[in-house]
Amino acid sequence: MHKLIRNHERRGFPLPATGYIQVSAFTSKARIPLKDVAITVTATDGTALAMRLTDRSGKIEPIPIPVPDLAESQSPNPGELPFARVNLYARLKDYIQIENEDLQVFADTTTNQNLEMIPLSELPASWGEKEIFFTPNQNL
Repeated sequence: MHKLIRNHERRGFPLPATGYIQVSAFTSKARIPLKDVAITVTATDGTALAMRLTDRSGKIEPIPIPVPDLAESQSPNPGELPFARVNLYARLKDYIQIENEDLQVFADTTTNQNLEMIPLSELPASWGEKEIFFTPNQNL
């Protein structure tokens, strides 16, 4: 977390605000909540920001993320993004791993991630594989 904050502060943009990430994990077809999914959120440079396990409802408590101030999203500097970018990883034994890259988290907003996890029993040849989702920048 400190690297993320320091990088923005070096450019003259302190991160005074907070955004949140909320996760819901469930089986892909039946939408049954999955307990004990290991959720890891990192800065784009790989610095760990948070690690959580989903509860029996397949959810975690929202994870606070330091982000640029809300005013940045209303009249952003062309050289700076008005949001923080993070990566999210989800792991559960006997399920395909999920990676969400470059998730965007805005000030005073909760970014919801619904993780549709596929059981390996449905795709036995996929053992060790992962699904990777890339989130392009918002067109602001």
